[in-house]
Amino acid sequence: MEHFLIKLSIMLVPALLAVTAHEVAHGYAAEKLGDPTARMLGRLTFNPLRHLDPLGTLAVLVFGFGWARPVPVNFRNLGHPKRDMIWVSLCGPLANFTLALLSGLCLRLLALLSVYIPARYGLVNTLIEPLNLMVAFSLYINVILAIFNLVPIPPLDGGRVLAGVLPHRQAELLGRIEPFGFLLIIVLVFLTDTWRVVLGPIILHLVQFLAGHQVGLVERAIAFLLAS
Repeated sequence: MEHFLIKLSIMLVPALLAVTAHEVAHGYAAEKLGDPTARMLGRLTFNPLRHLDPLGTLAVLVFGFGWARPVPVNFRNLGHPKRDMIWVSLCGPLANFTLALLSGLCLRLLALLSVYIPARYGLVNTLIEPLNLMVAFSLYINVILAIFNLVPIPPLDGGRVLAGVLPHRQAELLGRIEPFGFLLIIVLVFLTDTWRVVLGPIILHLVQFLAGHQVGLVERAIAFLLAS
């Protein structure tokens, strides 16, 4: 039980920030492009309680990725619905890419601190270790959320981007699979080699690029946090 609480304390803040920033970015972009729905419903806030999906949060803690309640967007309020839908959809993954980049920079800063802080400052060095784990998980979860959401299947962001790019007739056909989108995603991820062959390598290479020389720390952190 103590081991679980330690992992929970490390994973919870980065996970909540990742999913909250993703949804707020959607709502903020929609508002800037003409749709105030998210603000009217009180969803343009970094209070994670307004965005949490219980099952999605549990999935983050168990599997290392998950989801929040989607911020409502009325695309008919947008100035150019088809074009603006692309930008609104891209802003969620872009927020996660930004957090992943900042996490990579923080890992480098913490590495420098651990080198230059004398060993006699035991309390400071003790605090650096859990911070390393939190920042490493932040990098990991944000890369996963960004890449996963760009899969071109509705209702994922990538599906909405694809719908905005396709001609009207093809976009309508794509929209018809949205009610079955999550089922299709589950099949692709768990019953095919899509994750192992496509998504996994992309995520791995991006984590390696952003973490740089600290990639070993990220790998150790994920192994520790996601171990049963």
